[in-house]
Amino acid sequence: MTNAVERYRHGLSPMRGRSLHEQHRAATPLELLYDLVFAAAFGVASTQLVEGVAAGHGGAAVGAFAFAVVAIIWAWINFSWFASAFDTDDWLFRVFTMVQMAGVIVLAIGLPAMFASLEEHGAFDNRVMVSGYIVMRVGLLAQWLRASREPAYRRHALTYVLFVAVAQIGWVIVAWAPLPLGAAFAAAAVCWLIELGGPVVAERKGDGERRGTPWHAHHIAERYSLLTIIALGETVIGTLAAAQEVSHEKGWSGDTVVVIGAGVAMTFALWWSYTVMPSGPILAVHRSRSFVWGYGHAFIFASVAAVGAGLHAIGFAYRHEDPLATPVVILMIAIPVIVFMVSVALLHSYLVHSLMRGLLLHAIAMILPLLGIVLAFGGLPLWVCLLVVLAGPVLVVVAYEAGGWRLAQRHLDEALGGAVTGRPHGAA
Repeated sequence: MTNAVERYRHGLSPMRGRSLHEQHRAATPLELLYDLVFAAAFGVASTQLVEGVAAGHGGAAVGAFAFAVVAIIWAWINFSWFASAFDTDDWLFRVFTMVQMAGVIVLAIGLPAMFASLEEHGAFDNRVMVSGYIVMRVGLLAQWLRASREPAYRRHALTYVLFVAVAQIGWVIVAWAPLPLGAAFAAAAVCWLIELGGPVVAERKGDGERRGTPWHAHHIAERYSLLTIIALGETVIGTLAAAQEVSHEKGWSGDTVVVIGAGVAMTFALWWSYTVMPSGPILAVHRSRSFVWGYGHAFIFASVAAVGAGLHAIGFAYRHEDPLATPVVILMIAIPVIVFMVSVALLHSYLVHSLMRGLLLHAIAMILPLLGIVLAFGGLPLWVCLLVVLAGPVLVVVAYEAGGWRLAQRHLDEALGGAVTGRPHGAA
């Protein structure tokens, strides 16, 4: 009976740092709900990218997409590391988290205006996006102020409050001041540096296990894996959109079948190659490696979302009016695939602190997406070029499962101090 009472009790709880060694720590239903709004935000950004390229605004659309995904990813990072350290799951924590979710929705609403301002006017209109950030910051600052009541982490929490507040003031100035485009981007860069400075300063405070906030290594690794899956959802959506457009124009032809098959296979190959990286066990032993690992994932998230936009663009290549050229479509897929492969290889090597021979494999595999680009400019059919690009990540997966995991396992054991990991190959 006591356990049942504890299970259903849900009042306010003191916000204390959670244990670094908490057993069976997993993502909560609230965190999964939180991720849902980011799926929508990624979807808006990807759609705006492919529509901008199709309308002939490729350079502006790519720049707007880069700014959009950085804003989306940073909003997610802020909450996820905080929740890993201080999640109480009481009603106030839930309310403040939902306030942040509402801010993400406002940010997503503002993405089309920001894309349009760059593509059509050469200006930078991010006022609605910043309004969303203001809403998010209200929830986040309230969370950090709650955490500051815990004496052991008061300095950490108040440091975050200071940096977040100053950065937010900067974003408001950037959004509403009549700055030229170059000055606006320069001011935005300063704001990002302030944003990045908060964790750098705060996480250096304290000593021993009290150094930095008490985020949980396996929990945060799972959270990053889940957002990667969220981003991979864009590759599925892009594949479906392209298949519908191709089948409408050409019927159920061989091209349609290849588009569907290659898009689905691309999703599987990117996911599989990502799960090779054993983040949780290494972060649990080497917490100082979290900065490069955590921020480096921005390239992974952004590149995966961009692959989804590229797959969607395939449908525009089969339009009767103003079809996208095959080289443009292949560039939209191959370049983010290369960025993804480079990012995973470098982060994996950084985690184990070894320039693995796997880097050579990735270098060889990246020749295939580059070859796909060359073939596209050489006039080969889109479906041929797409299969060549797909062969790159597939080669990484096949080589790893065919025996490359043994070398990766040795590097993992060395990174963990020679201990036996007890984890099967491929476990993340």
